[in-house]
Amino acid sequence: MRKHLKTIVLAAVAAGPLILTNAFAQSGGGVEIASPYVTLDNEAPPKLVVDPTPLPKGLAIGIVWIQYRVENAHIVPIFGAGGLNVSPRIGHLHVHMDDLPWGWVEASDNNTISVAGLPPGPHKMLIELVNSQHRVFPDCKECVRTVTFTVPVTGTSHGH
Repeated sequence: MRKHLKTIVLAAVAAGPLILTNAFAQSGGGVEIASPYVTLDNEAPPKLVVDPTPLPKGLAIGIVWIQYRVENAHIVPIFGAGGLNVSPRIGHLHVHMDDLPWGWVEASDNNTISVAGLPPGPHKMLIELVNSQHRVFPDCKECVRTVTFTVPVTGTSHGH
């Protein structure tokens, strides 16, 4: 059974590019989301939309929750040069806090960035929508967003 499943998966992977490049069926039902089975020609530029205000319920307990969504890209944990040729377009987020030289990757697409343990006071979060090679998409004017917020003094301490 396991060997049979492996053969099916390998056949599907090998046929994938052929299926992607030959399937051009368009939905006429009003669904405006790109199908993962169809290569997109002339994709609209990617866009990062970020809520400028953290969710209040998180701030009340010392956790920063920033909601986001992306348009014309799928957030997935795929990295490397091969990801540049995928259609529909894929990418992930880079997140930096308070102008620190380090940051982290957000590739889960759960629509919320979560940060705990920030000290009370003003903070700045830089969020970038990047391609599989960790670069902001070329010519993307809406792929970098900055959110400023203040973490209130609370009686709750979160170190995780």
